[in-house]
Amino acid sequence: MSDFERARKQMVENQLRTNSVVDRRLLAQMGRVPRELFVPPERQAVAYIDDTHPLGENGLRFLPMPLTFARMAQLADIRSSDAVLDIGCATGYSVAVLAGLGASVLGLEESEALARQAIDILAQLGLSNAQVRAGGPDQLKGEDFDVIIVEGTLDAAPQNLYPLLRDGGRMVALIRERGVAVAHLFVRTGQNVAARAEFNAHLPPLWLAKPEENFVF
Repeated sequence: MSDFERARKQMVENQLRTNSVVDRRLLAQMGRVPRELFVPPERQAVAYIDDTHPLGENGLRFLPMPLTFARMAQLADIRSSDAVLDIGCATGYSVAVLAGLGASVLGLEESEALARQAIDILAQLGLSNAQVRAGGPDQLKGEDFDVIIVEGTLDAAPQNLYPLLRDGGRMVALIRERGVAVAHLFVRTGQNVAARAEFNAHLPPLWLAKPEENFVF
């Protein structure tokens, strides 16, 4: 067993299983995806620590800590038939994990340099059901998804993303409340989107544009 394989196993057993991550498919997938490929070379030795990895871009881009990402993915309850949108995918680690859970995954990354890295790494891994685009959700006119995961803290509910959810679709995002980021689950039923707060977490802010004041389907 290589050092990376050992670190991957320890991440699953010591960081995830001991902190309420119980989805077997998710645990298995995070135990397979080589996280070390998605961090800068100088951080590969610590790729599996329970911390956020800075990815440059003046400190604005990052790879989320394994536990935060795992709890968000678990909350989304991804099914094998789901089309997944991953906003703020950075170098593509989350896309690689989600590709093993859903039918297809589209990652969006504002940084063109990081998006190119993600595309190259995913190609190396041979993930045919995953793709990454540079840019934000404003380019997704006419597209919709069963699951949306927003990898970064927002100041308010992202109402501008509601039209991208299919009926029955779920979105997970961290919303800042009184200085604390709280993971919310948004579920669309017909023309309505209901939200509920689930757990406190921490991710740096995301570039996502400010949501509209009012939203009408």
